[in-house]
This record gives sequence, structure tokens and C-alpha cells, in this order.
Amino acid sequence: MNIEIICIGNLKEPYLRDAEKEYVKRLSPYCKVKITELREARLSQGAGAAEEKAVRLSEGRSLLAAAEKLGAAAYVFALDQRGRQQTSERFAETLQNAALEGKVPIVFLIGGSLGLSEAVRDKAKDVLSFSEMTFPHQLIRVVLLEQLYRAQKILRGEPYHK
Repeated sequence: MNIEIICIGNLKEPYLRDAEKEYVKRLSPYCKVKITELREARLSQGAGAAEEKAVRLSEGRSLLAAAEKLGAAAYVFALDQRGRQQTSERFAETLQNAALEGKVPIVFLIGGSLGLSEAVRDKAKDVLSFSEMTFPHQLIRVVLLEQLYRAQKILRGEPYHK
């Protein structure tokens, strides 16, 4: 299974970089993971709704352009607070079904601090939410990696703490 994570911005905090590195290492026996960091659009201090929308649109275009380079067979998930939630077991099944359908790679799009544009949500095959709560986009990348690792363990019937 090939997994591509395309995200806006980079991990600024050392503890988040360490966690990302650890989960990518843990995933390496199960699948190949590639993380592509795209530049955050500049937002002026005290920006209004119109400027925030322009930032989401700009970052959305960057995300979609990067995803399109991966080919039409890619299975694209957008991570968004307004997406559907599912259990870890169901997430594992979703990944397995995408792989069995020959969807290569499996792609996850993570927006910047202002979230995703409507265009990204519309173009994605599936829109997922890990919680109704709001999380920093940098932290959600680590949460995604942990859930990918958990999914691999579930699919193989291997133990993993609950």
C-alpha cells in the first residue's frame, strides 16, 4: 500500500516532528508513506473573511494540483472537521477496500490553519473527520499517522492497545 500525505505547512514543533518520524518508521514494514509539505499562503494580521477565503482557495489549488500529479487512480481523502467520522476498524476496512480496488496511491489532504476550500472537499473521494473538535493542522497529521498505523495492525490481526 502506498500512502501520500499532502499537507499545507510544515511541522514547526520538535515533538511533532519526532512523533511523525516515529509513526513513519512504525509504518515502514506495512506500507510506503510519503509526506509532501506545501507552502502556507500568507495571511495578513487582522485579515477579514474575504482574505481568509482567498487563502483557503489558494491553498486548495495547491493541494489539488499536488494530488492530480499522482494520477487518476489515486483514492483521495480530505481531512475536514465537517467530514464523516468512523471507527478505527471501519477506517482500516476503508483503506483495505481502496487498496483492493487498485486505488494507488491512497492520498490524504490536510489543509492549513483555515481549513480546506469547498473545491478540495468536492474533489475528494471521501471526506473524513477525526473529531467534531478543532485540532491544529500540524497535530492532525500525527493523529492521521497513528490511525494509519493502527489500521495496519487491525488489518493483520496484530495486537495494538485500545
